[in-house]
Amino acid sequence: MKEVSRFGSNGELKLSALIADLWWRVQLMNSDILEEEAKAGVFDVHNPSYPLLAATLRTRRDNLVSTINALEERAKSVRAAA
Repeated sequence: MKEVSRFGSNGELKLSALIADLWWRVQLMNSDILEEEAKAGVFDVHNPSYPLLAATLRTRRDNLVSTINALEERAKSVRAAA
């Protein structure tokens, strides 16, 4: 099948697949954060001995969620324009 337009059904499917993949990655990061916190026995982000890896993963996860939200808004606008 040919893509009808830049935002045709093929493009919408690709965007949906990308969003789903990114949510899966967020879940992986959540698991990694919990694992690092459990290893260190520190769950309070404000604790000075909070694991650096967990803090870094939290920041990356939060940035990824922001990106996902922007993509979801874009997908909504594409559907509304169709």
